[in-house]
Amino acid sequence: MELSDVKRLAGVVRDNISRVLVGREKTVDLVLISLLCGGHVLLEDVPGVGKTMLAKCLARSLECGYKRIQFTPDLLPSDLTGINYFDQKRGEFIFRPGPVFTNIILADEINRATPRTQSSLLECMEEKQVTVDGETRLLHRPFFVIATQNPVETRGTFPLPEAQLDRFFMRLKMGYPDPKEGIEILKRFRDSDPMETLETAASSEDVLKAQSAVTSVRTSEAAQQYIVDIVEATRHDSRISLGVSPRGSIALMKAAQVNAVLDGRDFITPDDVKQMAVPVLAHRLIIKGHAIAGGTENAENTVRDILGTVRVPTEEN
Repeated sequence: MELSDVKRLAGVVRDNISRVLVGREKTVDLVLISLLCGGHVLLEDVPGVGKTMLAKCLARSLECGYKRIQFTPDLLPSDLTGINYFDQKRGEFIFRPGPVFTNIILADEINRATPRTQSSLLECMEEKQVTVDGETRLLHRPFFVIATQNPVETRGTFPLPEAQLDRFFMRLKMGYPDPKEGIEILKRFRDSDPMETLETAASSEDVLKAQSAVTSVRTSEAAQQYIVDIVEATRHDSRISLGVSPRGSIALMKAAQVNAVLDGRDFITPDDVKQMAVPVLAHRLIIKGHAIAGGTENAENTVRDILGTVRVPTEEN
């Protein structure tokens, strides 16, 4: 698949999702960038703004397997990964796959499950595999997790640990629609649910080919140095107690590559890095004075401040 085909694929999927969601093209683009990079997304916002609908629209647009998991305090790791049960007729143990054996997973309200259950997703998200009773099984390709959490209600929740947050490629917000978008939403859902008529725009094979194609985007030494300088700045900022890891710098480079493709280029620029820095890096920081790591506005503002201080590479320098 050529890079121009990747851009066309992303555009078709975006337009298809926009038949249901109103005014969320930028968020959809970031979700598609995460998907094409092989990463996962954490959607953190108040209830009712379209987090679940976005995941459903994406799954239906891509003709991929889709499963929704409602995270609750009594959810067990085996409820995600699957179990080995004894079949009396066959006289042997048989593996019953869990819901993670699909392409797109909606982990709804992930912070309501216990840390033990949350950690069961670690191997799935990072290694794309599941180990049950000592036997490792590969997950389907592509494998994409969209996790949601409600930042308003904190009673009965378990904040995601740093290790889990770092496995998410991006942390995004949906946001409230403006009045004009709100009227359009009412018009679309007045007579019927547009989700019911949403058609497939691409196949899972197209996604796999696109994921392979975007790795060919050129990344100059100057661009690589710029990414490293930004990451290094997070490690030496007096406001930050834990900076970005090498996993974060790799994620920033990959996101910049796909952003360049969506912009019609086969090479990344400093602007690509800047556009991707906040959604890719902010949730990986621990700001001093904040007990919970992750997506606070303070972390996002800190990343923006760092972007304003790090020297941008130019043709002259």
